[in-house]
Amino acid sequence: MSIEFIGMIQTQKVSETHVAEGPAVDRDYVRAFAQAHEAAGFDRVLVPHHSTGPSATLTIAYAASQTERIHFMLAHRPGFTAPTLAARQIATLDQFSGGRLGVHFISGGSDDEQRRDGDYLGHDERYARTDEYLDILRRIWTADKPFNHEGRYYHFEGGYSEVKPVQKPHVPIYFGGASPAAIPVAGKHADVYALWGESLEQARDLTTRVKDEARKNGREVRFSVSFRPILAATEEAAWDRAEQILAETRRLRVAQGYSRGGPQQSEGARRLLAAADKGARLDKRLWTEIAKETGGRSNTTALVGTPRQVAEALLDYYDLGVTTFLIRGFDPLEDAIDYGRELIPRTRELVAARQASHPEGPARKAA
Repeated sequence: MSIEFIGMIQTQKVSETHVAEGPAVDRDYVRAFAQAHEAAGFDRVLVPHHSTGPSATLTIAYAASQTERIHFMLAHRPGFTAPTLAARQIATLDQFSGGRLGVHFISGGSDDEQRRDGDYLGHDERYARTDEYLDILRRIWTADKPFNHEGRYYHFEGGYSEVKPVQKPHVPIYFGGASPAAIPVAGKHADVYALWGESLEQARDLTTRVKDEARKNGREVRFSVSFRPILAATEEAAWDRAEQILAETRRLRVAQGYSRGGPQQSEGARRLLAAADKGARLDKRLWTEIAKETGGRSNTTALVGTPRQVAEALLDYYDLGVTTFLIRGFDPLEDAIDYGRELIPRTRELVAARQASHPEGPARKAA
């Protein structure tokens, strides 16, 4: 199976090592950022959702108008928009982008984040709501006539959408969440299940559980893993750069008054911190220090080395059945360009060689 590379674009320059400055929306930066990913050979870019940030939907609408080929992944939190309306909005955006949209559904791992938008459901209930929400979206996208729905969280009459997605049967559904409440929902709905940059042992465990849930529903699911590659011409230089990134991350967090600790309800955060507890360097290239420093917030584990070394580390995850890699850097725009020079083409070459020698595909070790 071919692999997919996903980047991430935001509406201004910001990362663990760059403090956001200027207006929240910088159109020139968004345009350059999206076009750089397209030129670098990425297949898709994620536009994240934050409870205080610009609209990811409208950001994609603008970025799609400034690009030609690259696909997009909308981060979307169920619960803030009625599913009937969300289905029409997503289908419309898929139409205007020329069938270049995917949606990453995030039920929410932090009460504080959810409550900023007035959502007071508990953690497990949010996943139950997502289950019903996705049932409705998939039916709205494919129904040929209006229908009624009366469920635990949603009730409507005559739900229907005149606009359907370009992609059939619907836009790709990406899904995140590693808690016991999340895994059954993933198995039922996800086209692609996304996990953060865990160790190979952790990834094998989680992908196996999601596969088992998918089989219960007569489905198959693909897998995505997120990393922050730190590259240099030599391994020594790459590790030097990693230490510089850690030092700057610590400096900025102290300056901004941040303390360690993450969204404690997030199972993904707990899993990253569990990996960090086993050591700063795991497997071949996995570096956990930024995850430890930030309390496991977001995808903060890195793969460190030369482009060839990091590509080989990615191949280990491919062997577990991972076919999508979400990669972004600490210097967001500059790193995206750099990934396109060697890391992306080298990884594709290694995967092509692996496919030629093992045509049965990935996941042999996990089978």
